[in-house]
Amino acid sequence: MGIKMEKVTQLWYRQPASDWNEALPLGNGRLGGMVFGAASCEQIQVNEDSVWYGGPMDRNNPSAKEKLPQIRSLILEGRIHEAERLGKQAIGGTPQGMRIYQTLGDIAIDYDLQDAQVTQYERGLDVADATAYVHFMTDETLYERTFFISEPAQVMVMRLTAKGKHKMNLEIMQTRHHIYDFSCKAGKDSIILGGNLGKDGLDYAMMCKAVTKDGEIEVIGESITVRKASEVILYWSAGTTYRMQNLEKEIEALLNKAADRDYEVLYREHVADYHAFYERMKLTIDGDEDRAQLPTDRRLAEYAQGVSDKNLEQLYFNFGRYLMISCSRPGTLPATLQGIWNKDMEAPWDAKYTININTEMNYWCAEPCDLGDCHLPLFDLLRKMLPNGQKTAQQMYGCRGFAAHHNTDIWGDTAPQDLWIPGSFWVMGGAWLCTHIWMHYEYTLDQEFLREMFPIMREAAQFFLDFCIDYKGYLCTCPSVSPENTFILPNGEQGANSVGVTMDNQILRDLFTQCNKAAKVLGVQDDLDRQIAAACDRLIPTRIGSDGRIMEWCEEYGEKEKGHRHISHLYGLHPSCQITKDGTPALAEAATLTLEKRLENGGGHTGWSRAWIMNYYAKLWDGARAYENLRLLLIKSTLNNLFDNHPPFQIDGNFGSIAAMTEMLVQSDENRIVLLPALPPNWNSGSIEGVCARGGAKLNLSWQEGRLQTAQIMVKRDMERRILYAGRSVTLQLKTGVWTTIKF
Repeated sequence: MGIKMEKVTQLWYRQPASDWNEALPLGNGRLGGMVFGAASCEQIQVNEDSVWYGGPMDRNNPSAKEKLPQIRSLILEGRIHEAERLGKQAIGGTPQGMRIYQTLGDIAIDYDLQDAQVTQYERGLDVADATAYVHFMTDETLYERTFFISEPAQVMVMRLTAKGKHKMNLEIMQTRHHIYDFSCKAGKDSIILGGNLGKDGLDYAMMCKAVTKDGEIEVIGESITVRKASEVILYWSAGTTYRMQNLEKEIEALLNKAADRDYEVLYREHVADYHAFYERMKLTIDGDEDRAQLPTDRRLAEYAQGVSDKNLEQLYFNFGRYLMISCSRPGTLPATLQGIWNKDMEAPWDAKYTININTEMNYWCAEPCDLGDCHLPLFDLLRKMLPNGQKTAQQMYGCRGFAAHHNTDIWGDTAPQDLWIPGSFWVMGGAWLCTHIWMHYEYTLDQEFLREMFPIMREAAQFFLDFCIDYKGYLCTCPSVSPENTFILPNGEQGANSVGVTMDNQILRDLFTQCNKAAKVLGVQDDLDRQIAAACDRLIPTRIGSDGRIMEWCEEYGEKEKGHRHISHLYGLHPSCQITKDGTPALAEAATLTLEKRLENGGGHTGWSRAWIMNYYAKLWDGARAYENLRLLLIKSTLNNLFDNHPPFQIDGNFGSIAAMTEMLVQSDENRIVLLPALPPNWNSGSIEGVCARGGAKLNLSWQEGRLQTAQIMVKRDMERRILYAGRSVTLQLKTGVWTTIKF
């Protein structure tokens, strides 16, 4: 297989990665790798999705139930500092921290080139084929490397070749930050490294096998030595006792099975599997295609200087889809804060599942990009969380149902994480995740899925029937926070915990409404259904303050950070559809002012926050401002390998921004589909094929000079759908599986 000359689907560079933030990611959902590309010694940092330190814990604080009434009284009396001090003691988890996602380790391939002069160097990642490459010349020899991680074979394959004057003399080693129990020979051509992941933790192992047709292989100590080879293929895999029982035997079987097959067959199988996801949709933004012939880091630098590069924006979109397919597949764990790619033993925020925005944002792009099956690992995690959340609800709050706070882990932990007052004592994490159940149903119309997940939705709703209090005639959460933000009381006291926070009301309005809609779909009519409907009617409506903005708390408190990165009180605008440009114009205007004030004071300074802002402006049908924030994200919050930069790297900005790019072109709710609602002025011509909309719909659109040219729609079930474009509306009677042309 030669190196592709077509660059429009490639990230590529003329020098090796100087650090991890420039390395190129590979993944098959379960296994991940970051390829650095150094000429003399290749490094691949590797991950396996179940490498989490430690086993399951019961961290529910037994004091919470007893002290909850006192905490609530203090909050209602305005004695916030006292309430929060008691909350740290009584509500904080015991211990305060849950389990963490860790790096698996590194593979090093030493070429023994010493100080050889390297020319014609290039490395890249083709997101259309999920393949990375490196090639360079030295001393009349062309060295080429090709890397891919096969989902069908469950191995990483590394093909190394030398053509010309010299052959390869290699040393291959595996390491894990010097923290492992054993590293040794596993056969005449293989090595193994492994150990245990702490108290009550999983066992893990990774193995590498070398195959050559013309060279010599010898295992010496913990390394594989290859001599005088023109071609070497390395097969690598890993696992833990989360899925495997006999690690060495099962991993060895994967390697041997792959090695017994022809390389080209393995590669074709890998590409076909990947294409089954990647080729479902296509975004084309016409213009600037010639810039693909420049290295990606140069393109980013020139883009920051104002050079137009619509093709880079298209590449960024496709890279985001590539990341989703590569880190979240059916049967794997969901994407963490870093997807599957983590270089640290103790990563920032533990590389966990932060469920007060970040994990949810990871999956906003899945359904519209026709990657609903990549969404499924999130629901597997919810199933795991359910029994833990039931225990948390009962033991900590004396409530029925299930509850989760602002983090969870591989074991579905639901107790509070950390003793961080602005974030920890927030009981909405499980509720927010449950709104993704209805989201998946709306796009797929999969009633069997809805029937299976419906009890979890109802468990989440039932918790709030018990947990919420009556406050000024409304049903309100207490205590709660507007995630990670801090308010100032009229007396100057600062705090984060309050009652009836706007985001809570908006999430509950979605959860309660969706439970009732799901009950109707499934033919369920019972007392709980009626209780949920009644509770929904008692929530505080989204309100506009005296300054014209959406109120963040139930009272008009001052803001400690006027440019705070979280703009949680606009949840109702996005990801929800409670605030719409055409349906609630007053709230939409207040949301616009809310965004303006946040941005004026420094908002959007983290990558994921900028991505959320893009979605907000898309939903406000403001293509110019949505695009302005896309540009700012690429300029200020994107690393040279196109990873989102919080800083440090977090993958939610990648996923959130491509969700926004789809929202600019197609929006949907249960009432209508809107075409090109926020088309950026400089995306004058282009097309999108295979984009999905609620109601089981799929669309193809094209536009020229900023105006819709062609539009087609197909649905999974006979239905009537209302379509909007540029202030015009058409209602169509649609037939299952038939493409219908939309005419205005």
